[in-house]
Amino acid sequence: MTRKMYCRSAFLLGLMMINSIIFSQKKYELTVNQAVEIAFQNLMEVKNAALDIEIQQAQNDEIKGQVLPQISATAALNHYLSLPQIQFPDGSVVTFVQPWSTNAGASLTQLLFQPDLFVGLQARKTALGLSKANLEVVKEKVKDSAYRRYYAILIAQKQSEFLQTGIKRLQKLYHDDSVMYVNGFAEKLDLDKVQVQLTNLQTSKIVLDNSIKIAYAALKYSIGVSQYDTVILKEELTTEVVKSKLLADGFKYEDRKEILALKFAKALEALDVKRKRLGSLPTLSAFVNYGVQGQGKKFITDNNTFWFRSSLVGMNFSLPLFDGFQRKNKVQQARLSLQKIDNNIDNLKQIIDLQQSISKESLKSALLNLDAQERNVQLAESVYNSTKKKFEAGFGSSFEVLQADNDWQTAQSNYFSVLYNAIVAKISYQSSLGKLE
Repeated sequence: MTRKMYCRSAFLLGLMMINSIIFSQKKYELTVNQAVEIAFQNLMEVKNAALDIEIQQAQNDEIKGQVLPQISATAALNHYLSLPQIQFPDGSVVTFVQPWSTNAGASLTQLLFQPDLFVGLQARKTALGLSKANLEVVKEKVKDSAYRRYYAILIAQKQSEFLQTGIKRLQKLYHDDSVMYVNGFAEKLDLDKVQVQLTNLQTSKIVLDNSIKIAYAALKYSIGVSQYDTVILKEELTTEVVKSKLLADGFKYEDRKEILALKFAKALEALDVKRKRLGSLPTLSAFVNYGVQGQGKKFITDNNTFWFRSSLVGMNFSLPLFDGFQRKNKVQQARLSLQKIDNNIDNLKQIIDLQQSISKESLKSALLNLDAQERNVQLAESVYNSTKKKFEAGFGSSFEVLQADNDWQTAQSNYFSVLYNAIVAKISYQSSLGKLE
């Protein structure tokens, strides 16, 4: 292959790969709740938690199967290459075995009484409830992450829009100062000051826009969509959105999925104590066996093969008498494990109380700060507009306009920072209540 042909082939292959990526892209226009639902469908940890439910259901069916009749069948075909013989005292040698023998049989066993197994049957519903509660715990974490990333992007986009508006204002001011400079009504220093602030603002916007791209990549990862897909956020984040739905109805610890999961774990551990404690009781089962045996000098299809049948019914009774105190120690271990779960529940309740106390106070402070910064932005905008009118009327300098614009930019930047803190505080507070919607 010539170099020209190789380059052409490489180019065509690259073009095909690009087209494949383009046509496989998807476009998502999402509210925050839709983003969460997509995360539930796509994320590995949610899928695995859902599979754990199916695994537990299969385990429950396995336990159920142990109390159903157990049926088995066996078959064997034997051929002696050399027959076993018996020697009598007189020296004669005799064999009582035919060269060919076969046997086939079937057995049925029914468990009648086994205490630990029946406790396992009682635990099936509780074990399934634990798996479902664990899934909800995973979903809560996924929801919290998606909310934070979603709203962080909304705030950054709003800030980028404001920076773009500020850039246009400074460009206009630079143009006006340029005209005044040409006509001798402004100094070169005034132009340079505007240019410095304009460059800083343009740089800040470039940095912010790059961070928005990174934030989108993080959001895509957190909801399980491809980095090649397009995600558009449909919601708007305002002060009113942050302040809405703050009051929560009566809180119960069971509203937190972690508490619910621990309570299922506690119920399972209590059943395990019961199972181990009942280990000293007897086990009873019934069985039926039926078999057919055949022996002959030739292969079993020979008509001279002798066949005989046997059948057997009976019961098995097993009673543990002494196990070296193993059962006693197993019961003690299970009881101590149960106490540990009680301790974990008490500790988690204290953690929840602390989370609610901190997040509630943080939310109060954030909302107060948000109101203050919102008023500050309005005041800074008013000062800028008044200063700009004075400048346009010839009663002020471009430096005053530049300073007022900088104060407005600072106030707006502070507002966006406080707005993010407020939405994060709200998410944390609702999560602490187990009521993140």
